Amino acid sequence: MELNRILSAVDHTLLKPEATWAQIRTICDDAMTYGTATVCIPASYVARCKAYMQEKGSKVGVCTVIGFPTGYSTMAVKVFEAEDAVKNGADEVDMVIDIGMLKDGRDDEVLAEINAVKAACAGHTLKVIIETCLLTQEEKIRMCEIVSRSDADFIKTSTGFSTAGATFEDVELMAAHMLPGKQIKAAGGISTLDDAQRFLELGATRLGTSRIIKLVKNESATGY
Repeated sequence: MELNRILSAVDHTLLKPEATWAQIRTICDDAMTYGTATVCIPASYVARCKAYMQEKGSKVGVCTVIGFPTGYSTMAVKVFEAEDAVKNGADEVDMVIDIGMLKDGRDDEVLAEINAVKAACAGHTLKVIIETCLLTQEEKIRMCEIVSRSDADFIKTSTGFSTAGATFEDVELMAAHMLPGKQIKAAGGISTLDDAQRFLELGATRLGTSRIIKLVKNESATGY
């Protein structure tokens, strides 16, 4: 697989709580240089990041996260966060589900929340983070079914802030249970180019990672 194919699937990510504008600007520059799909950054930087990218004439998208990383904000809060992110210039929004709600068997409420957030995105891409490391196999399959029925665009494996990130097995499971038309994002712990390629071969169409660009730049590849 060509390197450009891998890079074009990357959401180049910096979500550390201590992230500074200088660091955000650097990942924007790297994303533009290497042609990633988006930069994925904290919501507080969206407006500044969007303006910076537009000044450079870049077509790289701006992605942010909501309900992050725990997912237990109320639906009203998540809807507001999505509306605010889009107003500030976000092209894509990654939301964390209410994991406890799923475990309580309240699937219809999980679906309703996803659809409410998608409506708040006003036509922009929504990815649904299910935090696979905290779910049973049965719960992962239920989430595939819920996201398949929803208005969301992607199912996403992980926040990268819990006990584990993406696994090949989870992406295989998603590819087997998601309906056509929905996409898969593998995120968290993608540490080599070979891993990135394998996730894409298994059915992911987007990769959330901070390491791939570092590897391409021959830098120490640590982090998300």
